Amino acid sequence: MSEGERTGAPRLKVGLEIHRQLDTKHKLFCGCPTDFAESEPEEKFLRRLRPTQSELGQIDQAALFEFHKGRSILYEADNRTSCLVEMDEEPPGRLNKEAIDVCLTASLLIQAKPVDEIHVMRKLVIDGSNTTGFQRTAVVALGGALNVDGKPILITQISLEEDAARKASQSQGTVGYRIDRLGVPLIEVTTAPVLESAGEVEKVAYAIGTILRATRKVKRGLGSIRQDLNISIPEGALIEIKGVQELDVLGKAVELEVTRQQTLLAIKKELQNRQLNSAQLERKYTNLSDTFTNTKARVVKEALAKGGVVLGVRLPNFRGLLGRELSPGLRLGTEMSSRASFWGGVGGIFHSDELPAYGISSEEVKATTERLQLAADDAFVIVADLNSKAEDALNAVVDRAAEALAGVPEETRTAMPDATTRYMRPRPGAARMYPETDVPQTPIAEEYIAVLKAHLPETSEKLIARLMDQYSLNSKLAHQLMDSDYLSLFEQVAASGKIATSFVATFLTETCKSLEREGAAVHTVPDGKIEAMFRLIEAGSIAKEALADLVKWQISHLNQEPGEGVRSLGLQMLTEQDLEEVVTRCIEKNQKIVDEKGQGAFSSIMGAVMSEVRGKADPKLVTAIIKNRLAKR
Repeated sequence: MSEGERTGAPRLKVGLEIHRQLDTKHKLFCGCPTDFAESEPEEKFLRRLRPTQSELGQIDQAALFEFHKGRSILYEADNRTSCLVEMDEEPPGRLNKEAIDVCLTASLLIQAKPVDEIHVMRKLVIDGSNTTGFQRTAVVALGGALNVDGKPILITQISLEEDAARKASQSQGTVGYRIDRLGVPLIEVTTAPVLESAGEVEKVAYAIGTILRATRKVKRGLGSIRQDLNISIPEGALIEIKGVQELDVLGKAVELEVTRQQTLLAIKKELQNRQLNSAQLERKYTNLSDTFTNTKARVVKEALAKGGVVLGVRLPNFRGLLGRELSPGLRLGTEMSSRASFWGGVGGIFHSDELPAYGISSEEVKATTERLQLAADDAFVIVADLNSKAEDALNAVVDRAAEALAGVPEETRTAMPDATTRYMRPRPGAARMYPETDVPQTPIAEEYIAVLKAHLPETSEKLIARLMDQYSLNSKLAHQLMDSDYLSLFEQVAASGKIATSFVATFLTETCKSLEREGAAVHTVPDGKIEAMFRLIEAGSIAKEALADLVKWQISHLNQEPGEGVRSLGLQMLTEQDLEEVVTRCIEKNQKIVDEKGQGAFSSIMGAVMSEVRGKADPKLVTAIIKNRLAKR
């Protein structure tokens, strides 16, 4: 029995899509590296992308929506991380063999069936994030299942695709992208819509993440993993939520979307009770500019000063509904404003449920109500901008009002950091996919699969047991390492046996996570440089306590070596003679305490010395020197 059936709540259906960047030597269709540019762009070029018809003569609505924004795209590139393939000036090469290996390995761990031949497809994308106007994607395996809390979770497909460019800037009419990320291999794991609770979604996402990390070939850090949700409830609609970054946000995003759909269904019922029908929603707009001649509303004043107008529309029977909260900070009026902004290019709308406010007076509200001939249950929306933009915006408002009569409109929404969502675009259709003619098919031989099967990574249970046995770790640290992106680095550092494995594991899991929470982008530091820092500890060049400071320095000096950070921060280990001098000075400063307590003054002297030498001396050596000096006195 599902959670919804037990509690009587609406039966929830969720499908999950996990996208994870692969840490391969080069991109999916060229030889460029998969790390990001650290220098200023060397090349810039401007383009405008347009939707085209599919082979059946159809135009995808999502692509048409993006084109309607009328944006130009400014691309930025450097010659190390990008080439003519990313610029769409040269055909793509063959699929990256290393990426195929990783994708197939993950597929076998999920018990999916590899396809006989990999065919690359083009998926229409004209938001500017791809120079070609499409994303290349290929199905690598079908089926498969995960067992989560005793329930089989069906996997529909596992795909290999190229990542998009990363947004660098945005201004009026132009959006900028860096194309260093474009073409980085992504693995996509898609579940069937069988998840029935927010908690289950989080557990399945965690299980998939564990399997992908087991390949030891996934990138780490914010932005390397993106999670999409497909959510529906009875009488609601299929809603796609794009770009949930954090695992612990997934469950909350599901809960808030359920609340949003339930509230929209309640609004639909209220409109039916008020006997509203779609014929009453007219595209009849009234010019209210003279009503706002002396307004104090800044947005309205600026629009009129630029030759714009104030247009208003009556929404019959919508009074009190535009201000109804769908989820925290999101109201039906907010949804209408998002549509108006996308389709009309306006800054937003004003609606009667929120007025008077924003400089619009009660007198102006009253005058608008009279001009639009509102009845007791009616609402209004006004827009201030150029006439053509204001009309497009109100067309979008009326369309969204009509959708409220139907309940929940199908659409794609973008996830916000607080787990709420905002309108992104209409849901794409089948017209956006078509074959890629520039990349040859890649056959998958049975012998190839047999070799991969013979070298599959350890299961999580075997890995935990080995970490505890081989490295003398407790269960907590072993589990934390398995769940981290630093397992391979841990084993490389621990192999020398010169540093306590518990310290290495604790630093790479708990300390690095703590630094990330403080805002330090530890994930940007390459494994090789973190390993080099541990080698400095092994060589006695720095103390273990200095490691966190050195990592924080390295984040803003990625082009320099850790040794430079040691010199810059003054982290060189003090000699025994230097420590003797520091201890002498601290004892002299605390002479009264030493005279009174003798060896009982150890704690006070130790604190004073360590405040001066922490990160530059071995605490064991400091302890020995202090105890020896106090004993002699």
